[in-house]
Amino acid sequence: MEENNLIPREKLKNYFETGKYPTEGQFSDLIDSLRHKEDILTTKEMAILANSLAIIDSVFIYYYINDVGDVQLPIVVSSQDEEDQEIIVKNTKGNVIKQFLIGSAPYTITSKKSSGGDLKGTEYYILGYQLSASYTIYRMFGNNLGPFPEGFVFGELEDVKLPIQIYKFNYGMTLNVISTSIKFVNKTEIPIKYRINAGNWSDRFRTEDTVTSHYDAWDYLSFIYKADLRGINESIKCEIYNADNGNLLTTGYLNAGQSQDAWSGGERIDGIRSVRIECSYVKNEK
Repeated sequence: MEENNLIPREKLKNYFETGKYPTEGQFSDLIDSLRHKEDILTTKEMAILANSLAIIDSVFIYYYINDVGDVQLPIVVSSQDEEDQEIIVKNTKGNVIKQFLIGSAPYTITSKKSSGGDLKGTEYYILGYQLSASYTIYRMFGNNLGPFPEGFVFGELEDVKLPIQIYKFNYGMTLNVISTSIKFVNKTEIPIKYRINAGNWSDRFRTEDTVTSHYDAWDYLSFIYKADLRGINESIKCEIYNADNGNLLTTGYLNAGQSQDAWSGGERIDGIRSVRIECSYVKNEK
């Protein structure tokens, strides 16, 4: 087979129809039509392949991780119509790694237990990732905090890409996990989600009760709400109480006629171990 003179697939199949006896040249044509694992792509072929990949519009994960030693974090991507896909996030040595996801949305991402690492003293790993371009979720692990846990639910991917970053930092002190229980009560008919931030710790949007796992060096919590109030003529207030004594801590407002995923929950709260959020309609309040 002459170079660049590709024989059509159907013609190759015809060589091997029942009762036919392929010739040496036809076997040679078949072999030459295949790519051997030892074949090296030409510069032109690599350019064609790179251009083809560049226009793929599938959902993808990408990560740029440097100076983290041999730490590895396997993550499992589940879709509705394909087998689970495992991706190992590890040191990229200055390169950006991009991996396309198979299957169809929605995609749910969970972790396996991390391995490796070479932390010293009061160094820790910080994991950051984005389910949506509008916010980043942070978690810390390593040293006395232990490896990144198996079964952590990253959440459901809201965007066409999932950026992931891992880096290490020396905080000069030992960090410990502390917890605040959160009870969420929505007294309206409007779907409302809330999200929590703290120092080097943040969470995804959720509607269910939860328990934080933030760090004692930054024992404060701030709240953000997400809701679509377009077509609604009543605003909503979300009041945050100390669940241990009933004291009102702060209030956030969701304005009628608007849709946002970054409504402030009011002032941050400090050093509280049990919180209740109550969202209800309110008129003529700002």
